[in-house]
Amino acid sequence: MRDITAKTIGIVAHSDEGGALCFITACREGAAQMGVHMHPNIVLSAVPMGLSMEAWESDDYDTIARHLTRGVQMVADAGAHFYICPDNTAHIVLERIAAQLPLPGLHIAEVVCAEITGNNWRRVGLLGTKWTMTGPIYAAALARRGLEQLTPEPAIQTRLNSAILDELCQGSFTAPTTQLFLQAIDELKARGAECVILGCTEIPLIVTPENSALPVVDSTRLLAKSAVRTALNPAAAYPGSGWLPV
Repeated sequence: MRDITAKTIGIVAHSDEGGALCFITACREGAAQMGVHMHPNIVLSAVPMGLSMEAWESDDYDTIARHLTRGVQMVADAGAHFYICPDNTAHIVLERIAAQLPLPGLHIAEVVCAEITGNNWRRVGLLGTKWTMTGPIYAAALARRGLEQLTPEPAIQTRLNSAILDELCQGSFTAPTTQLFLQAIDELKARGAECVILGCTEIPLIVTPENSALPVVDSTRLLAKSAVRTALNPAAAYPGSGWLPV
């Protein structure tokens, strides 16, 4: 038996499909870094997203905060040293409550933006739920770096949001929906985007580097890989709450 000296990662799932992809990616990245069948200890919580859906529609962030806090507390109680939440939209609320949570977290938008700046992309397409595409998470993170955000037209945003919630989050992956996302990427490219953020953690299940007209910035897998690097970094400091450096 090999000793695991890495810190324990807490995955706080909001949707099950994104949470599952994040978990398996972290395990595979762990094996790549530590050897076959190895990865940092991982604990996972999955408070049902359905408990928060009405609150998302009514901007009831207090209710969502209670459910997300419960998820973070569950992984803290299970021994996690820090948490990741493989859900871009959830970070709208996590940003509001980060200082009150029992663990520090890795911010998904900061992980994504590190990848973008590392590739010197300046004009960035963004796909996700309606809350992610129109909300502050990526708009603020990109603006801090002087990067331009491009999103689909409102009618397309509505169709993408419905596809994410009604299909992808429920494990339904169809050719017409894949084509809808690929067409949205084509249009972003025509407007000058140099890459596209897959800013919903289920989108990478249908959009890949092979079928996308733009380089993809896969928020799910990038977050999982960043978590493994953080867990394996002996110099990493873990504050009581807030956000860890990327």
